[in-house]
Amino acid sequence: MNILLIEDEAHVSAFIKKGLEEASFHVDVAFDGYIGKVLALQNSYDLFILDVILPQINGLELCRIFRAENLETPILMLTALGSTDDIVAGLSTGADDYLVKPFKFKELLARIDALMRRKENRVINPVFSFAGLEINDFTKEVKRNGHPIKLTPREFFLLKYFIENRGRVKTRTQIAESVWGNSYDTGSNVVDVYVNYLRNKIDKDFSPRLIHTVTGMGYIFKEGEE
Repeated sequence: MNILLIEDEAHVSAFIKKGLEEASFHVDVAFDGYIGKVLALQNSYDLFILDVILPQINGLELCRIFRAENLETPILMLTALGSTDDIVAGLSTGADDYLVKPFKFKELLARIDALMRRKENRVINPVFSFAGLEINDFTKEVKRNGHPIKLTPREFFLLKYFIENRGRVKTRTQIAESVWGNSYDTGSNVVDVYVNYLRNKIDKDFSPRLIHTVTGMGYIFKEGEE
C-alpha cells in the first residue's frame, strides 16, 4: 500500500514514516504543499496524509486541488488545529478524516485501517463518460456519440488511463509505465503508435478531438481543438 505523507515538521514526518514502514506500508514524504501536489498528480497512492499548515500550498487548498483533479484517494488530515470549526473546514474541502496532534500512533493506524475499509466498500461506477465518449470497465465496451468502437485490450487500457487523467498533461514515460508496466522498452515509440491508433478510432470521425499533443512534454486528454 502506497501512502503520500505531506508534513513539513521533520521529526513528525520521520516518526510517522518509520512507524508506517514498520507496519509494511510504502511511504513517500513531501515537506511542502507544492512538492506534495506534484507527487500526488504524477504517481498513484492509496492514501494521502497531510498537515493543514504547510509551506507553499496549505493542506486545505491541497484538498481542494486533489478533488478538483478528480483524485478520489482518501485524505487523512493531521493538524494541531483541533476546534470544531477547523475540523469542519478540513472535511468540507474534501478530507475523509481528521486527526488532531498530538496523537498515539496506534490511533493513526486505526484511522488508516478504517479509511481503507471504507474505500474497499465503495460502490465503483464502471462507466466513464466524457464528451460523448463512454467506456464500460466491466464489459470493456466503448462508444462515441452512441456509435460502438472496437478497441484492442491495450488500446482500451490506454483510453481508460487517459480518461482517468483527463485535463492533466502526461509524459510518454508516465503513460508507458502505467499502461505497459515493466514490459515497456524505453527506446521504443510504442506510446506514440498506440496514441495514433486511438486517435484514428475515437477522434478521426468525431468532434471535439480529445487526445492532444503537448509539444516537448507528452499528451493531454481534454475537449477542444489543437
